[in-house]
Amino acid sequence: MVRVFIVDDHPLVSEGLRSLLGTEKNIALTGYAPSGQACLDYFTDQKADVILMDIGLPDMTGIELCGIIKTRFPEVMVLALSSFNEGHYVKQMMEKGASGYVIKNADKEVLLEAIYEVNKGKTYLCFEAGHAARRENSNAVTQLPPLTRREKEVLQLIAEGYTNPEIAEKLFISLSTVDTHRKSLLAKLDVKNTALLIRFALEHKLVK
Repeated sequence: MVRVFIVDDHPLVSEGLRSLLGTEKNIALTGYAPSGQACLDYFTDQKADVILMDIGLPDMTGIELCGIIKTRFPEVMVLALSSFNEGHYVKQMMEKGASGYVIKNADKEVLLEAIYEVNKGKTYLCFEAGHAARRENSNAVTQLPPLTRREKEVLQLIAEGYTNPEIAEKLFISLSTVDTHRKSLLAKLDVKNTALLIRFALEHKLVK
């Protein structure tokens, strides 16, 4: 019997996971936490074998939480379960001690296999996470591509919350040019949307 604990701040996700895993005879759901601190509070006097851990938590990142868990409770296996499939997230989670990484759109069979494998002390990466990790490793030297002066200006204003029309007005360029720069930034930094773009820029100190 594998004791599984869920850390995710989205009620629908956690409820879905509990419904998905609740009927598995070899899995016992021990609890749920919507934040990093709630998870740490649980483990002060409770136990679990595997933690399904989201990365985007309200009080700390799953990356930070993973590091704390593995320091305090090294016997607990952490399985990242995230919507982020960028290589740097996979790399950071594994460096903090996670035993596996699964994307949230994975099939039930993939999630179950991941839980059982990490519980045995093995490493498990779903296909998308494995591909992202390999790409991250192959591009490690050139992880941060050079940005033009204008791209840096646009990125800074995006991070400050300005819209495309506002950026165009501030930089005295056309709206289509701003859109081109935004798309270029998404492509160069290998992220899918503005939220991830800002997160990446902050993590890598590309903006003030």
